[in-house]
Amino acid sequence: MAIGKRPNEIWRGKTDYLLYYASQEDIEEINPDFGMLKKVDARGIIITAPGYECDFVSRFFAPAVGINEDPVTGSAHTLLVPFWAHRMNKLDFEAIQLSTRGGYLQCRLAGDRVMISGQAVTYLTGTIQIANSLNL
Repeated sequence: MAIGKRPNEIWRGKTDYLLYYASQEDIEEINPDFGMLKKVDARGIIITAPGYECDFVSRFFAPAVGINEDPVTGSAHTLLVPFWAHRMNKLDFEAIQLSTRGGYLQCRLAGDRVMISGQAVTYLTGTIQIANSLNL
């Protein structure tokens, strides 16, 4: 089994699978086979469960696009927040992504949008020059 533990539920989003587990320990104990996950027909695999010190926890694996485990994934939370809003009948959430680096997020379901906030780390700065080949 590519993920190492059978989930309680499996859901398919537009680009990712969402796997629901019963406890935070389940998420912490997952040791995926990235070679097998790379063959899954999806951008990524999100695993989630209720959290102990937050509303829910998650991890995100995307070896098919070159990222074995992403430390904190905003796009995954655009699927997670509506999932948990329906399950918990609420709109505001505190979430923790349990990667090695980890991340704490505050999330809100606002209509068909998901608002996400938290701390960020700058990992790259630069300048982009766009050449005008048409000489306009």
